[in-house]
Amino acid sequence: MEKRRLFFIPLILLLFLFFNATAQNKVDYNLSKAPHVHKAGTDHSKFPELQKKFKTPQEVTQACLSCHNKRGDEFIKTPHWLWNEPVKDKKHGSYMNGKAEVVNNFCLGIRSNEPRCTSCHAGYGWKDKTFDFKNTKNIDCLVCHDQTGTYKKYPAGAGYPVSEPKTFPPKGGKKKFFPPDYNKIAQNVGLPKRQNCGTCHYKGGGGNNVKHGDLEVALNNTTKEVDVHMGKDGANMQCIECHKTYNHQIPGFLATIQTENKDNRVQCEDCHKGDFHKEEIVNRHMKKVACQTCHIPYYAKVNPTKMKWDWSQAGLNTEGKPLGQYGGKPKPKEMGHPFNGKTGKPDESIEVDTYFHMKGSFEWGVNVVPDYVFFNGKAEHVLFTDKIDDSKPVVLNKLEGSYKDGKIIPVKIFKGKQIYDKEYKNLIQPKLFGKKGSGAFWADFDWQKAAQKGMEYIGQKYSGKYGFVETRSYWPLNHMVSPKEEALKCQDCHVPEGGRLAKLSDPDLYIPGRDRFAGLDTFGWAIIFLTIIGVVLHGLGRIVLSKKN
Repeated sequence: MEKRRLFFIPLILLLFLFFNATAQNKVDYNLSKAPHVHKAGTDHSKFPELQKKFKTPQEVTQACLSCHNKRGDEFIKTPHWLWNEPVKDKKHGSYMNGKAEVVNNFCLGIRSNEPRCTSCHAGYGWKDKTFDFKNTKNIDCLVCHDQTGTYKKYPAGAGYPVSEPKTFPPKGGKKKFFPPDYNKIAQNVGLPKRQNCGTCHYKGGGGNNVKHGDLEVALNNTTKEVDVHMGKDGANMQCIECHKTYNHQIPGFLATIQTENKDNRVQCEDCHKGDFHKEEIVNRHMKKVACQTCHIPYYAKVNPTKMKWDWSQAGLNTEGKPLGQYGGKPKPKEMGHPFNGKTGKPDESIEVDTYFHMKGSFEWGVNVVPDYVFFNGKAEHVLFTDKIDDSKPVVLNKLEGSYKDGKIIPVKIFKGKQIYDKEYKNLIQPKLFGKKGSGAFWADFDWQKAAQKGMEYIGQKYSGKYGFVETRSYWPLNHMVSPKEEALKCQDCHVPEGGRLAKLSDPDLYIPGRDRFAGLDTFGWAIIFLTIIGVVLHGLGRIVLSKKN
C-alpha cells in the first residue's frame, strides 16, 4: 500500500507542472493595454528651414531632406516609391512585379494611364516612362506626414497637388481642390496616422472601399464593433502600430501584388502570442485556421464594397450602342442598393451607382460574408504576356496553398469582366486616361483605339481583335476584426449544409459535421445495429434464464 502511494507522488507533481505551464501560456491579451507608438513628435514649427515661403512641393521635400539627409535614399528603394520589385515564381521565373506591372480587374492596369493612377503615388510627376526614380526631390513627404488634414493631391495630376483652385472633373466637377499651404503643413508634420495611410489605401480603384472591402474611410473614426484594433472605444491603434516601419520599409504586402512569401507580411501572432483561447480544441484549430477566419465574420461593415465590375458595358449611348462608333449621348447613370450579407436582401438604406458610362456596370455588397481558401503565403499572377483560357474565368492572382502547407483564410473574391485579345489570348492593357483624340477610352470611347494605344505603350503585339473575358481576383481580409464575442462559433462551420466552409475543398480536408464517408457511415451504422441486437439478445437471455431459475 505504501509503495502505491509513493508511485502517485511524482505523477501528481508532473500533472501540477503541466497544468501550471499550460496556464502560463494562455495569454489574456487586452487590446486596451497594447503599446502605442503614435506619440507627439518633434515640433517643426520653429525650424528656420521651414519658415521660407515654399512655391513648389519639391522645395518642401528639399527642406525635409536637408535635416533628414539619409531618408531620401531609403525611400527610393521602397515599394511605396517603386511600385515594383524583382520577384520569382515557378511560372515566370525572375521578373519585375508590383502595382506598375500586374493586371487587375478594377482599373485594369497603370501603364499608359500614369497621370491618373499616380495620384496615389508618394511622389511628384510620374506621368509616363520618363519618370526618374532616382530623383529624391520628387518624393512626397507630406502625403504621409501631414497632420493638418488639408493636404490633397489632384486625382489626375500625376501626384501633384493643384497650384490654383480646380474642380474634379475639370469641367463641371463637384469636388473642389485648393493649393496647399505648404508652410503650415510642413510645420505640422508627424508620424503617419490612419488618415494619411487611408489617403490611398481606402480609395484605390476609383472610390472609397472599392478594392479591399475591409479598408475604408469609416476606420478613421470608428468603434470596436467595426474594428477592435482601430475603434476609439477599443484599442484605438494607428496603422503603424502593426505595420512597424524601419528605414521607410513598411511590412504588409498584399497577395494581389506580391508573389513570394517573404518575411514582410504582418501576422496576428506578431502581437498575439501563445495559446490564448480557454478551449484547447480552439488553440489546435490555429494550426490550420488563420485568426482572421473566425474573427472577421463580415467585411464592408459600414460602407459597401464593389463585388463585380463589368467593363464590357462601358461606353454605351442611350440606345445601348458604343459611343465612339455611333456617338450620341452617354447612357445615363443608374443607381441601386448593395446586397446585405446579414439580411440576405438589398440594403435599401444605402444607394450605390450600378452603372457609369465611363466604367461599366457594378454590383456592391455590405456586411459581406467572406469566402475561404487555403493560403501558404505564395501567389501566382497573370501578366499581360501570359496566354489565358478564355473558356472560363481567369484567376488573376491564384493564392497557393492546401491543407498540407497552408491555413484557411477569409478573402474577398472580386469578379470582373475585362478586355482581352481574342486571337493572341492575352489580357489587354487599354489606355483609359488622356485627352480627346489620344485614343484614351475615357475620352474617345473606342475600345479598338484604347487597346491599340495601350498595348503599343507596353511594347506588346495586338491582333486587332478584342473581346471581354470574366476574371477573378482574391483579396485576403485582415481588417474589420470583430469583438471576440462575435467570433464564429462551432456551428458556423461544422454543419452538414450551408456552413461557412461549405465550398472549401481539399483532398486531405475532413470537417466533422460537414463531411461524410459512405463506407465509414455504413460501418458506424452497422456497429450501432449490432450493438442494439446484442443488447436485445442479452436482455432476452436474461429474461429466459430468470424464468428457468
